[in-house]
Amino acid sequence: MDYGDKLFWLSVLIQRKYAEICAEFDLTPSQATLLCAVRNEPRQMADLAASLGMTKNALSQLVDRTARRELVGRASSAQDRRVVMLSATPTGKVLGEAVYAEIVKRLPEIARNLDADDQRDFERVATAIVDTSDLSPPTSNQPSTP
Repeated sequence: MDYGDKLFWLSVLIQRKYAEICAEFDLTPSQATLLCAVRNEPRQMADLAASLGMTKNALSQLVDRTARRELVGRASSAQDRRVVMLSATPTGKVLGEAVYAEIVKRLPEIARNLDADDQRDFERVATAIVDTSDLSPPTSNQPSTP
């Protein structure tokens, strides 16, 4: 297998472990990702869609399904009513924190067969990849300028 193949299978391994954790909380991976993204503070829907690599319409549908479970809610920004903010409900916050804690605890298990030095290298490289990616960081409640 070449490097691309290895990355593909690493992605499968991560997604499989993530889906397993999410299922234990009766969440789809998309719902869990959404809850983890808004567990600490409200996020602008447009910024969240960009961070998650989703269209606004796809995110809106995900939010609708998750809102029906009373885990998230939408509100207009106090600064700009055109900006829609998404936040976790109290129940969603508790569930989001629990899911996130379990992910942080168990996802590193994918590297359990590596020796200690390789585990540290894996952590360093994974951190560098995420830190230099085009993921949008969480924004404050301040609306973006249209």
